[in-house]
Amino acid sequence: MRKQPIGIFDSGVGGLTVFKEIRKKFPFEDIVYFGDTARVPYGPKSRNTVIEYSIQNARFLLQCGAKIIVVACNTSSSVALETLKKVLSIPVIGVIEPGVISAVNNSKNGKIGIIGTEGTIRSKAYSQAILKLNNNYEVFAKACPLFVSLVEEGMENHEITKIISNEYLTPLLKKKIDAIILGCTHYPILKHIIQQTVGNEVTLVDSAQAVTNELEKILSPETSETGCDKFYVSDNEDKFRKIASRILEREIESLINVKLGESWYLA
Repeated sequence: MRKQPIGIFDSGVGGLTVFKEIRKKFPFEDIVYFGDTARVPYGPKSRNTVIEYSIQNARFLLQCGAKIIVVACNTSSSVALETLKKVLSIPVIGVIEPGVISAVNNSKNGKIGIIGTEGTIRSKAYSQAILKLNNNYEVFAKACPLFVSLVEEGMENHEITKIISNEYLTPLLKKKIDAIILGCTHYPILKHIIQQTVGNEVTLVDSAQAVTNELEKILSPETSETGCDKFYVSDNEDKFRKIASRILEREIESLINVKLGESWYLA
């Protein structure tokens, strides 16, 4: 790549929702995206395993020349962000704090719902961050582990997804929440289903835009040539390419399969 890129990693395709927003805001930046599709989902895995995977992912992006890393995975952000900041010599941005600030700003009644993977909900990272900003808020969290698999399987418009969404979210609605944090970067892909389930009176908070705003505070804008993209996965290139084309509304050109832990060849 011609200049130091922005590095983004996620456990799979969900982080492409973050990539999409960053690409809109930074058209002249080069971007490298890594989806750890061989080991998705991260949510059910232990804290130590998520930290180990996150460090491997970040080091791979460093080998790609990244000047900043966006952890576009809520599970990694909730469990491994502080470790990454300690072991890396470049800036690292997670998705939790920007999303929390946006949720607090959008809630009128102070009742906020959080949906995420088992690992993210178990960490209580969102709840703690919200209460740190305002301890008068009420926070209601719900793990929605099947959402990731539904997205990874391309079932975002399937009838079963509507049924599962209703099953997961009805208990939150009974708490009279007026905002829900989509606490997994896969979930915006299901935004139409989730909004249909909860109704338009509930605001859905997607961290992607908030993360992009955070990047603006750090990066000096590139204004030379239009940026280029490189995508890497650890497995299932065909599935990734298919889902990516739906999320990004275009075909991706450069997609390379790498095995973390082996000698990486960067084409």
